[in-house]
Amino acid sequence: MLAKANTRNDEPSMSFGEILGDTASRWPDSPSITDDGRTFTWGETADRCRRFANALAQRGIRAGDRVAYLGFNSHWLFEMFFAPSLIGAILVPINFRLSHREMKECLEDSEPRVLVADAAHLPQAQALAAECPWIEVVVNASNLPTPAGLLGYETLVTETSSEPMGEPSSGDDTLVLFFTGGTTGRSKGVMLTHASLLANTRGTIPLYELVEQECYLLVAPMFHTAAGSRVYTASTLGTHTVLLPKFDVEEVMATIHRYKVNGMQLVPTMFQMILDHPKLEEFDLSSLKMVGYGAAPMPVALLQRAIEKLPGVRFCQAYGMTEASPVITTLGPDDHVLSGERDTKLHTVGRPTPYVDIKIVDALGRSLPQGETGEIVARGPNIMKGYWQAPEQTRAVLRDGWYHTGDSGYFDADGYLVLAGRIKDMIVSGGENVYPIEVENVLSHHPAVAECAVIGVPHKTWGESVHAVVRLRDGSDLVTEEELIQYCRDRIAHYKCPTGITVREEPMPMSGVNKILKTELRKEYESK
Repeated sequence: MLAKANTRNDEPSMSFGEILGDTASRWPDSPSITDDGRTFTWGETADRCRRFANALAQRGIRAGDRVAYLGFNSHWLFEMFFAPSLIGAILVPINFRLSHREMKECLEDSEPRVLVADAAHLPQAQALAAECPWIEVVVNASNLPTPAGLLGYETLVTETSSEPMGEPSSGDDTLVLFFTGGTTGRSKGVMLTHASLLANTRGTIPLYELVEQECYLLVAPMFHTAAGSRVYTASTLGTHTVLLPKFDVEEVMATIHRYKVNGMQLVPTMFQMILDHPKLEEFDLSSLKMVGYGAAPMPVALLQRAIEKLPGVRFCQAYGMTEASPVITTLGPDDHVLSGERDTKLHTVGRPTPYVDIKIVDALGRSLPQGETGEIVARGPNIMKGYWQAPEQTRAVLRDGWYHTGDSGYFDADGYLVLAGRIKDMIVSGGENVYPIEVENVLSHHPAVAECAVIGVPHKTWGESVHAVVRLRDGSDLVTEEELIQYCRDRIAHYKCPTGITVREEPMPMSGVNKILKTELRKEYESK
């Protein structure tokens, strides 16, 4: 089945440097960023970006050069999403949750000439620069004194002219090099262009019901494209973005209360922490109009709780990946209902965005009919240019004009996409295919289950057996393995049900974007 886009983004491609300049001209005195209590205007933000870009140009940075950033969310990182491109250079945000070795691998791949770091990560940046001879300059992005041998971001901005000094990138030029999560091996650099990110920006604004000059809370890490792409949405709409360096549930609720935040995006684990917090009712969250979520499967039971507890909020789920800038489907606000014609759609990830074509294919690339499960493939103006310096890996996923996602799923009768999980996560037990998401959705409804993950473990007879790893809610320690298995058997086919359940007390192993690392769970149980 092919779900065909009904519109295309065929407008002449602009650069985000132009968009930043237009926004600064239109709303020069409106707030652009609030970071650690300090608020900048759009006029100030555009000026600072031009000045830092010129400081880079004065030090020999040219079109195509990479400029890396290591640090928490901040106004410095926000500015970096624009500044390098004003002289044709490419931003490389580094995941600060990676190990030193993994960070070095990203730097080895991208070979940035400049590494910018905040105060918390400056010592690590210096250590990395000492091991990476192509890094010529380390920049201190903080208000603290700059160590000898480094450059100070604030000094560069203060002492450099804002008059243009380089040729900006645009169109199909690479704007940002995002590294993938690396959950199955070495991270890959994904080349996203002005055009691909502009398609995502313009295409998702109406889907999220975003309007000009609202207040948006950005707390998810901006080294990930789901949060990083929101910087470009903000520049398009003149949004006031309130930044938090990391997720703290009370700080999030207090920030919404203090700044009258209208919108934010969360991952499911963040949702759960907010809904479970004992002080939830103490904060005024009435300003919230829209909450987006994604990056990991959302248990239906958790989503139902969110809809009930936040009745004035409209929700929108996005499904996508870094390689798609990142959104390819959305489950819109009108689908987030607990009764009515669409109350059966919460288990889906919605329908294709207007600018994306999606189809379901078998292992040979042949299209499958509605209702049959296969690989999800997509095409559209938002798809990446390719993987940085990895032509073979690029060819492996970009075939015949389609991006092969590695995810499996099917379209229901109404054209909604139902995820079945990563193809590599599919469990083959006794010749039957079992998709973990279906089992996880059942378990998540049990009142004792706070979090769960379903994996395949080796079995002498069946090849693999279905195994669930669960974390229980406080006070639910009396629930038994047999009770949870029977709960599943009452709701789904017996061959899909767990044959074993492990109750885990410690947190689940998580990736840098808060996805449960099933590869790590499998290692734990395969070694037993």
